[in-house]
Amino acid sequence: MPIKSLQTLVTEAMQEIKTINVDEALKMVKDNKCNLIDIRDGRELESTGKVENSTHISRGMLEIYLDPNSALFQQGVLDQNKEMVLFCAGGVRSALAVKALKNMGYEKISHIEGGFGAISQSDFKIV
Repeated sequence: MPIKSLQTLVTEAMQEIKTINVDEALKMVKDNKCNLIDIRDGRELESTGKVENSTHISRGMLEIYLDPNSALFQQGVLDQNKEMVLFCAGGVRSALAVKALKNMGYEKISHIEGGFGAISQSDFKIV
C-alpha cells in the first residue's frame, strides 16, 4: 500500500470530523459550553500570544493529556462533559488531532476552521 500524503490524510480527516467557524467557537466559549484547546507548540504561543480562556496542550501530548484519567480532568482544568474545541495555526494539525481523538472515543469534538489565523482576526482576545 502506498504511503498517504499529508493532503490525503487531511482530506480524509475532514470528511469525518466536525469543523466550526470562529464565531461558533466564540459563542461556545462565552456560553461556557466547551474546552478551548490550543495545540500549537510553545514557540508559536511565545511569538503570537495565547488565546484568552484556552488551555495549551501541544499536539505531541494531546492523547496523553486527554486521557480521561489525566490530571487535567482530575483537577478540573478540562470538563469531559463539554465539547473539546481544538485549534492550531491554520487548521491542518487540529483536523488530524480531532480525528485521533475521535479514534479514542471522543464524540463532542471539533476544530476551528482557519485556526489561530482566523482567531486573531476575530473577537477572541489574545493575551
